[in-house]
Amino acid sequence: MTDYALDALKRKRAEMTGEIALCHARLQQLSTDLEHLDATLRLFAPDFVQESVLPKVFVPPKSWSKRGEMSRAVLSILRVAKGPLSTREIAAMIVDQRGLENDAGILNIMTRRVGHVLRDKRQAGLVRSVEETGLWLQWEIVR
Repeated sequence: MTDYALDALKRKRAEMTGEIALCHARLQQLSTDLEHLDATLRLFAPDFVQESVLPKVFVPPKSWSKRGEMSRAVLSILRVAKGPLSTREIAAMIVDQRGLENDAGILNIMTRRVGHVLRDKRQAGLVRSVEETGLWLQWEIVR
């Protein structure tokens, strides 16, 4: 194995062990905070059973995007479009690209998100609205 590969692997291992140590420290802090919270709850309600409160886990829906992902998707669709596209058409293409189920709820959510991206990009001068057809504006890239 080359020295470069060995050094890179050692560096990656050091990063991973450091991240694990941070996670352990965070877990220890959370455990301590939970013990303090339970003790405070027992002061106010001596008969309180901790197990009666179920953990609350936040799971984002599949329709969520990471930072900048929606903007990139909208702009890439407009770049390859042969003409102006409506907000709803762009949203439908994004739903198809992501493999989401194509129902009215997801399409409405995506249409709102696409509209927000397009308004931001219009203020930045990257896209423009051409005309309105029904409820939806037609959008194109500024060339």
